[in-house]
Amino acid sequence: MLHHDELDRLGLDGEPVAIAFLAEPPAGVAPWDGGEVAAGCAFWRHARAGQTFYTEPAAHRHCAVGVHVHGLSLPDDQAGDLGASIELMVGAGYLDPAEVPAIPTVADAPRYVAYGPAGRVPFDADVVVVAATPAQAMLLHEAAMRAGVSPMTVPVAGRPACAILPLAMQSSQSALSLGCAGNRVTTGLGDGELYSAVPGASWPAVVDALAAIRSANEAMAAYYEHRAERVSAADSH
Repeated sequence: MLHHDELDRLGLDGEPVAIAFLAEPPAGVAPWDGGEVAAGCAFWRHARAGQTFYTEPAAHRHCAVGVHVHGLSLPDDQAGDLGASIELMVGAGYLDPAEVPAIPTVADAPRYVAYGPAGRVPFDADVVVVAATPAQAMLLHEAAMRAGVSPMTVPVAGRPACAILPLAMQSSQSALSLGCAGNRVTTGLGDGELYSAVPGASWPAVVDALAAIRSANEAMAAYYEHRAERVSAADSH
């Protein structure tokens, strides 16, 4: 059972986002009707705000890199020019061409991508992505370790931010992303935030582990504060 109160105590600035890559539209979910978006990661922002919906590949067409990462198939007249996008990034000194083959991608081309607040959606998430401060990500990471979803060290990705989705899905472990310039502009991710991602099937266990992890960290923080005060007092004599 998901302990939503523990997520509330974590103090996230928005909902954790459940994402599913599907062959059929999810039952009980309406299609996206919010108009054109500059990139597929814009849908994260709306799901963080509590919306649940699904998209078709054409809704992602304005970000060729995102289309590539999501494994989406588009007609030629709708497909963004991945080559032109890569050329722009390389020309700006933003990307090395040698990095492109290493970018994780969704293996099976989905026909639909669904989004919504994790634990509150009528579909099974393939991955849950959380915008978090480093302190919040620390607790999520420790909860993932406690739940057996994460080793002590986890992969940390950068550009493109959406690559964290297949990275977590394919490894069946949690992952971190520092974001990317495009994602931060599109989603409004704060300078003090990053992304933590967990395989969807493992998300309930991570949430269930949060209470014990938060309690343990509060106890250790109190210990360290008391020790620091004691050492400081001894040093002043």
